[in-house]
Amino acid sequence: MPEFVPVRPWPASASFGGTMCARPAGMLLTGGASRRMGFDKAMIDVGGVPNALRLAGALGQVAGPLVEVGPGRSGLPAVSEEPPGAGPLVALCAGWDALVACGCAGPVLVVACDLAFVTAEALAVLSGWPGVSSALPVVGGRPQPLCARWSQADMEVARELVVAGERSMKALLARAAVEMLSEVVWPGDPRRVFADVDTPQDLRRFGLACPGAPGRQSAERTR
Repeated sequence: MPEFVPVRPWPASASFGGTMCARPAGMLLTGGASRRMGFDKAMIDVGGVPNALRLAGALGQVAGPLVEVGPGRSGLPAVSEEPPGAGPLVALCAGWDALVACGCAGPVLVVACDLAFVTAEALAVLSGWPGVSSALPVVGGRPQPLCARWSQADMEVARELVVAGERSMKALLARAAVEMLSEVVWPGDPRRVFADVDTPQDLRRFGLACPGAPGRQSAERTR
């Protein structure tokens, strides 16, 4: 099975005791290749802040402990899936293994770095959703598995799938005990809140630009 490789580890004394926390752990995924974008999507400027830093701040308001899976763009403790670039299912398991290694138990709130408009308020809905099942937004009829609260049981299913050679998030969705959350529960326009920003065309459509670009238009400030 692919393993996680520390990039920016927790302090040596870090331990979470193996107890169920009152809020979920948090996981920020920043390790995609960003081939279509042409630069690291974690560095998209949103209101003058790189999106990885903005998302880490929003995630920290509703979840903890936190881990980044990727090259260390957010300032959080970071690990990388091995081999790098193996896909989001493997990245999910790498982050989970890192959390478990520090004694964390319970659900985990997962956010991908190409979501430029996800807010702390939207993440709070996921974090506080009642019940123990995994909870996923559904927008335009499409589940959003990379902005979701995954249960401990389903994270173990993800690990089993990766060991068996699966690499698709669809395989996890097919086996997980998931509660799908409709568009009516979200603060703001869910089609914007959960919009992927993957290409230069997306940047132009949303008024975003490459980090450091002169004369750029930054998106409205989001939390």
